[in-house]
Amino acid sequence: MSLEQAAAICTREQEGFVWLGMFEPSPELLAEVQARFGLHELAVEDAQSFHLRPKIEQYADGIQFVVLRTARYVDEREEVEFGEISMFLSRQFAITVRQGVASDLHPARLRLEQRRELLAEGTASVLWAVLDQVVDSYAPVVEGLERDIEEVEATVFSAELAPTQRIYFLRREVTDFYRAVHPLLGPLDSLERGGYAGVSEPLRQYFRDVNDHLKLVNEEVVAQRDVLVTVLQANMAVLSVQQNEVVRTISGWAAIIAVPTLFASLYGMNFEHMPELDWELGYPAVVALMLLTAFALYRYFKSIRWL
Repeated sequence: MSLEQAAAICTREQEGFVWLGMFEPSPELLAEVQARFGLHELAVEDAQSFHLRPKIEQYADGIQFVVLRTARYVDEREEVEFGEISMFLSRQFAITVRQGVASDLHPARLRLEQRRELLAEGTASVLWAVLDQVVDSYAPVVEGLERDIEEVEATVFSAELAPTQRIYFLRREVTDFYRAVHPLLGPLDSLERGGYAGVSEPLRQYFRDVNDHLKLVNEEVVAQRDVLVTVLQANMAVLSVQQNEVVRTISGWAAIIAVPTLFASLYGMNFEHMPELDWELGYPAVVALMLLTAFALYRYFKSIRWL
């Protein structure tokens, strides 16, 4: 269906609506959509770039503008990919603009087509279907991040090198994920309470279910942020202990080596009037004293775990 045909259908006085989906459209295409469907220029401008904060805005012409952040966990790279979905909703049409690979809406469309009773609710049902899929897609991301955090925790307290860079990377991912999840709580609460026009009482129950899932995800993400802060502090403490152990070991060996060096420097001054120079057992006695003192220091540092 072309844009002209879709716009023509929206002008007819009949039941139903048009769902127009676009993936990373060009500015020219968005400008054409804006002209044919009467979209606000500020909303169209927002739909062309990524946002850090999801939102639902109501414009004076009755069109709602919705921004959602999507996420998916990539097992091969152990990373989280983010995308964005912008939606324009009116009584006659639902326009979705997807940015990024983590924004596929085909499952949501199929699921809604199988629920004829929800389709009768109009474009608000499209908002529910998209929100439900986006929030459900957060669960695998939470599980993937949880596995990564557990691996980092195990590494911090093992004999391996503490993964400071990995911890910072995970914390940045969790923070970005939190920015995608947390701002949705307010709009979903409003949808559940009927704060937006076009949402019937039966449909609010479906938004309530989505809101419950989102709150659970938000709680888990907050817990992950707190755990990563603790892991980072523990990692710094482990690094400090490792550095102290290295310094103690170097200091211990330096003290052991200093004793023979002291004896050698004393007897290397080449003075004539040194009584020990005439002793027959002077050389072996001094060497023995050097070895004995070094061994005594070695045993002492071993006992206090410096070596």
